[in-house]
Amino acid sequence: MPDAQSDDRRALSVPPTPFRLKATVTLAALLLAGHQPALAACPQELAIYTDRDRLASIEFRPVAPDEAVYTGEFRVLFPQNDTVADGIVMWTERVPRPTGIVMHDCPEGDVTGEELAACTVWQGVIYAVDEAGEIGLLPRQGPAAARLLLPDFGPSVRHSALFGADGISIVPWDVFEMSGCQE
Repeated sequence: MPDAQSDDRRALSVPPTPFRLKATVTLAALLLAGHQPALAACPQELAIYTDRDRLASIEFRPVAPDEAVYTGEFRVLFPQNDTVADGIVMWTERVPRPTGIVMHDCPEGDVTGEELAACTVWQGVIYAVDEAGEIGLLPRQGPAAARLLLPDFGPSVRHSALFGADGISIVPWDVFEMSGCQE
């Protein structure tokens, strides 16, 4: 004769029915499917990216239409010490390339080349990497890139004024994956 305790255990452990399992899988698929198109439809000027170790993120911001100097604007957020660096994207003319510049604590107004060099954290071409792994250039407008590649970003951060006792002591990765969209 089975004891009452084993009957209680059997009553508490209800095996998943095929219907319950199918409903759970369907719900998970719908939630994931609903999330992907939202990111795929995100415009580049509202995209948010995070590096693989979550040490830094990039948030793009819309540029005012009357800004003729640069074509894109973003900020790089480092959770450590709540450090923020500002970035811009300028397209070169002869050989069109989206050149990114990340700066931290630059002086206002007219600055010398030396002052600008001292506050520049990173400068280089920003590459877009699609879902298939194909590398191209950061889109000027339209749907955001799936991933960004900022060559030598991590080492540049390590050798900049941003790195140190008052800033950060981490080195982010050079690849950032889309993690959100500002709406």
